[in-house]
Amino acid sequence: MVVLSVMPMHSDQHHNNIVPVPIIDMSTRRDMKVELILKACEDFGFFQVINHGIPDKVIARMEKFGMDFFSLPASEKLLAGPANPFGYGTKSIGSNGDTGDLEYLLLHSNPMFVSQRARAISPNNPKEFSYVVNEYVGEVRELACEILDLIAQGLGLKDCGVFSSMIRDIDSDSLFRLNHYPPSPSPSPSPFSCKSTSTTNTAKIRFGEHSDPQIITILHSNNVAGLQILSASSAGSLWIPIMPNPAAFCVNVGDVLQAMTNGRLVSVRHRVMGNKSNGARMSTAFFGAPPLHAWISPMPETITRFRPCCYKSFTWSEFKKVMYSLRLGHDRLDLFRLDYNIHDDDDEEEEEEYYSCE
Repeated sequence: MVVLSVMPMHSDQHHNNIVPVPIIDMSTRRDMKVELILKACEDFGFFQVINHGIPDKVIARMEKFGMDFFSLPASEKLLAGPANPFGYGTKSIGSNGDTGDLEYLLLHSNPMFVSQRARAISPNNPKEFSYVVNEYVGEVRELACEILDLIAQGLGLKDCGVFSSMIRDIDSDSLFRLNHYPPSPSPSPSPFSCKSTSTTNTAKIRFGEHSDPQIITILHSNNVAGLQILSASSAGSLWIPIMPNPAAFCVNVGDVLQAMTNGRLVSVRHRVMGNKSNGARMSTAFFGAPPLHAWISPMPETITRFRPCCYKSFTWSEFKKVMYSLRLGHDRLDLFRLDYNIHDDDDEEEEEEYYSCE
């Protein structure tokens, strides 16, 4: 089955249509999952999954360790930092001046890396911390790979493991991040606020607008609201609030997947805003990424006469360097778009170049 989350109706007559965000049941038939996931990735670049197969105890253990860490005195948490980029960070997001109202832990997903950093993060119980993180990452990685294989099947790719193999690679550059947002007194933003950063929107931005650069993000949060995704509509670009659901995982299409599908799938822009809840929001995110040396190019099956090649080929390492040089909200993928200048539709050589990424 598929459930559509229902957004509250906004009083503005221009926003009379409810915008449903897909919630997909992973226990349903494979052919139905393929269809629903592909459509969600094309329409939103985002969906939620339920009945995902990740045990509740695995999620609960990870959430407890996260909350225990963020509950420590600041002096103890700082021993796990500064985030450079890995480790404990607070307020600052990256090195280009972006800030947010949060604290976080960023780790490489490699089990050896987690073990090496565990003593600074959990000095009293580093082995258990390593076990809990590696167990959780292993489970969400498998979910990410399952979803990527379904996407590849839906796109009609010859190799349905082309995306997931990058994440399974021993040299995968996948990351794991815990975000903690202290209780916020700020009012909730309008559920259907536009993309404009008008001063009339008084809600506090806790993590600014951005897309995720990797292939795919698998995110879980507690029962505290704040996440919003940007979605196009007939009324213009709308920020859609995602209702918290601890039983579900959120799935984001990343920049690399957009490039590899030749723009067919959308790398969703999202943000976290202040909420009315008195509780703290905590989220755990797995960012599935390729190895640094991996080449990123649109898959041949996604290039047609009606959808010419959109992106240059680049390595993940090259893309990361560009990412770290830019502000959080930059449309970094635009820097890798091909610039077409075709004047003669009858010129077969020009047409061949137009439809090729070479």
